[in-house]
Amino acid sequence: MISFVSADEAVSVVKSGDRIFSHGSACTPNLLIDALAKQADRLRDVEFVSITQQGRVEIAKPEYQNSFYINSLFVSTPVREAVNSERGDFVPVFLSEIPTLFKNNVMPIDVAMVTVSPPDAHGYCTLGTSVDISRSAVDNAKIIIAQVNPRMPRTHGDGMIHYSRISKMVWHEEELLTIDYGAKVGEEEMLIGKNVAELIDDRSTLQMGIGTIPDAVLKCLNNHKDLGIHTEMISDGIVDLVANDVITNKFKGTHSNRTITSFAFGTRRLYDYIDDNPSFAFMDVEHVNYPINIMKNKKMVAINSAIEIDLTGQVCADSIGTYQFSGIGGQMDFMRGAALSEGGKPIIAISSRTKKGVPRITPFLKQGAGVVTTRGHMHYVVTEYGVAYLYGKNLRQRAKALIEISHPDDREMLEEAAFNRFQTAVR
Repeated sequence: MISFVSADEAVSVVKSGDRIFSHGSACTPNLLIDALAKQADRLRDVEFVSITQQGRVEIAKPEYQNSFYINSLFVSTPVREAVNSERGDFVPVFLSEIPTLFKNNVMPIDVAMVTVSPPDAHGYCTLGTSVDISRSAVDNAKIIIAQVNPRMPRTHGDGMIHYSRISKMVWHEEELLTIDYGAKVGEEEMLIGKNVAELIDDRSTLQMGIGTIPDAVLKCLNNHKDLGIHTEMISDGIVDLVANDVITNKFKGTHSNRTITSFAFGTRRLYDYIDDNPSFAFMDVEHVNYPINIMKNKKMVAINSAIEIDLTGQVCADSIGTYQFSGIGGQMDFMRGAALSEGGKPIIAISSRTKKGVPRITPFLKQGAGVVTTRGHMHYVVTEYGVAYLYGKNLRQRAKALIEISHPDDREMLEEAAFNRFQTAVR
């Protein structure tokens, strides 16, 4: 017999000193988080662990600092201020290895708070749009609290969980959190998308990171044939390509005929498309992002972005100097996997400048910046001004190639910096 309780009753099982896992992206259980905030007075030193939190995330606010500590594995907007204060911190870790932290009790989970689709006729819920690290969290948590949302897509793959394994279930219907990357794509992103698309052969398998540039790339692929998808996340950009038979998944090398991902974040259109769609497999990120599994795909193309790149090819993708902006995520998992794939291409795609006019190709990374992808792993860098191929090039050759695709107004500065570094012109 399935029974539901209030959110307040559900979170009453949380004790001081517990480590709580919170589902992320469109699955962020804000109803349960709000209920926790209301019980803050009875709680102390509760550690809140998550990736890509979205929505309100009430307990990340300063007034709850005595009760909750935000220990983020990938930083997103609602928790960013807390993580960069005394109220939280960031754990540098590859996305593919986070499940191991839970399994091996490096970070044992006391309570997992998740959002699930309603139980089916057999009693099985699914982890919906975010299987990613949540599969390991629910497998290893002592207590599972679930926010059951009938608006959550029922997804195929690794996300099944029988209701009997859930300690407390709260029925709460609300629209999922959404984001429309496609609507934010501008002329600059389309130029980058076109340059990346020209590097992609028919029958390639694609991984796309988060943001407008991956969606711009997808908009430029309508004339390609028999593409495959093996990626940590999907957004709306793939829907038309699947519907128009551009993405067929026929020639991948592994998991043929299925789109492989670990989470989805987009609009209602995407959520409706993946609902009970057996051509999509939402899998544990430990499997999806394992470089050996990635390299099994032929012509694997990894498309990721960055905050800045120095003239030798070092990539900072997670911080602005010492300010923790995001996380390591799956960038290195896929950059390495694509490099090892037969015919693979690891790509970093960036605009030459930020929206505020700050150069992204720089003489040196900012002091305190984190190197996510090392210069030894770099192959392609793409901006709106072209493509730089760095693999096999020495430091001077790399600097020359990167300067050529930098913003025209930054090239003189970069050439001077390169001359001062190498004591010779790199033109």
